[in-house]
Amino acid sequence: MSDVDTNKLGKQIKKLLEEQKLSMRMLSAKTGIDTATISRIINGKRKAKPEHLQKFAECLHVPIADLFKAAGFPIEQKLETTFDLTSSVNSIQDILAASELYEKNFTIGSVKQKLEEYKGYVQTNEGTQTILNKFESKLQSIGAIGPFISQLKGMYERFRLRQGTPVELILIGAALLYFISPVDVIPDYIFPIGYLDDAMAVQIIADILNK
Repeated sequence: MSDVDTNKLGKQIKKLLEEQKLSMRMLSAKTGIDTATISRIINGKRKAKPEHLQKFAECLHVPIADLFKAAGFPIEQKLETTFDLTSSVNSIQDILAASELYEKNFTIGSVKQKLEEYKGYVQTNEGTQTILNKFESKLQSIGAIGPFISQLKGMYERFRLRQGTPVELILIGAALLYFISPVDVIPDYIFPIGYLDDAMAVQIIADILNK
């Protein structure tokens, strides 16, 4: 990452702070990132980590892709795809290895295990309200369009309108919760790689529903 990229990020954050009438101290309080670190990032004296960018995006209400571009992180990988579950795992592992941002092994099993956890949570009132209250804002935060997002939107409408059997709604809710959660198999702050597992989770549920 070059100094120019870092300075571009700093200028963008500084502009957003001015527009929203926020100080670095206030941003620190909102994000939990100490003021000195924020100052160094803005002034181009240190590299912003992906988790910094995630918190900045959430607090400043901008798509995380904008900050990743400004910081110089490569975001060429496409999120919008329909996965062949077997052949895609190797491709995802290759992308993760090339990114040097994620060291764990990626497996379909780890995604399915997380979905099983969400199947239980979606049956609680808290789980349902999490979907209804946070889906739209999460969708807006990544600023993405395409097949993967279109599938999610369709699932959300079915869930919101309760269009489906109890089992179908549990499955749909699990996929929606997986998408909403920022920390799943691949953390969302590793953008856009962090949404590859979300796309796979959606495809797993879609395949089950189709059967």
